[in-house]
Amino acid sequence: MNMDFTFYMPTRIIFGCGKLDQLAATPLLPGKKALIVVGASGAMRKHGYLDRVIKLLRQNGVEAAVYDKIQPNPVSEHVNEGAEVAKDQDCDFILGLGGGSTIDSAKSIAVMAVNPGVYWDYIARGSGGGQTPRNGALPIVAIPTTAGTGTEADPWTVITRTETNEKIGWGAPCTFPTLSIVDPELMLSVPPRQTAYTGMDAFFHSVESYLATINQPTSDHLALEAISLITKYLPIAVADGRNIEARTKLAWANTEAGICESLSCCISHHSMEHAVSAFYPDVAHGAGLTMLSVAYFSHLARRNPARFENLARAMGRSVDVLSESERPMAFIAGLRELIRSVGLDGEKLRDYGVQREDLPKFTANAFYAMGSLFDITPVELTQHDVIEIYEQAYA
Repeated sequence: MNMDFTFYMPTRIIFGCGKLDQLAATPLLPGKKALIVVGASGAMRKHGYLDRVIKLLRQNGVEAAVYDKIQPNPVSEHVNEGAEVAKDQDCDFILGLGGGSTIDSAKSIAVMAVNPGVYWDYIARGSGGGQTPRNGALPIVAIPTTAGTGTEADPWTVITRTETNEKIGWGAPCTFPTLSIVDPELMLSVPPRQTAYTGMDAFFHSVESYLATINQPTSDHLALEAISLITKYLPIAVADGRNIEARTKLAWANTEAGICESLSCCISHHSMEHAVSAFYPDVAHGAGLTMLSVAYFSHLARRNPARFENLARAMGRSVDVLSESERPMAFIAGLRELIRSVGLDGEKLRDYGVQREDLPKFTANAFYAMGSLFDITPVELTQHDVIEIYEQAYA
């Protein structure tokens, strides 16, 4: 166990059913006018969440403007545009309402609302300018309506630069939310397929944080509990979205996974998925991770099996009856079963239009745009290895 680490977690999290109502009276709001960032799908209006948030803010003496163009795989041009709206409307904090893409975008908009240039000037990888946002960011409030990315509990934001097909994660101390309200009742409206995609995303955040070479005691504890909760409750929530116990357990597992992302980190599984959905934005992030996962984690388990037995135990697999060499692969068996139980075993890369000839460019992109995650992967992966993993996933 690595006992050399930094613990920094500045976000205040208000968690529980009905907690959204605290917006009306909490003294913790960091300003007097919010830019509420929501997705372009219209779901926040359809389910009444946007109107409810505006009303609660008004009761607390806070005005609001709205930016509503965010896509499932958010793009840098909308970050720049949203920041201009925040400046034009004199907003003094940004509120992300929705899934991970929306809250990620809110973080990035918060940076660009107070810094010059364009968003990509501040990205540290790929074609990014690598600048430091000297003015920090406007304060951020996060209200997730899905249990997927854990972005309410970490500083990370993933945005795509469409003209270069770069989907890159970035974050800084200033992009931690000041306040996050996690109300599982807001997640009752998520349809089964999206429930599965987002739940698998949180699952992989937890698994990768546990495997990362920068893991630490707190992230290990939270990651294993999140894996256990998701394994048990995600199939229930996919089958019955109104099951509030399952939604609450998944909401907490998701927040745990986000804390893990603050204390440890994802590994190159995410680099490889980002390349896929950078070129094929119709691939939901959780779907892409799931389609790559069996091939990817099988490769790691064979080459560095050390931590996989604990992952299998967290999934409730009986490992004691297995030989020592079989135990790491019990996690792969559990992973296959979880994918099947949430209805994603039929998903194939080719169904999204991916061609075998795309795999080398995915590989180059994964190292170029998100190469730093290969550095903390517990197995050294060459470009040949990565193409081989893509090939297995494609087949």
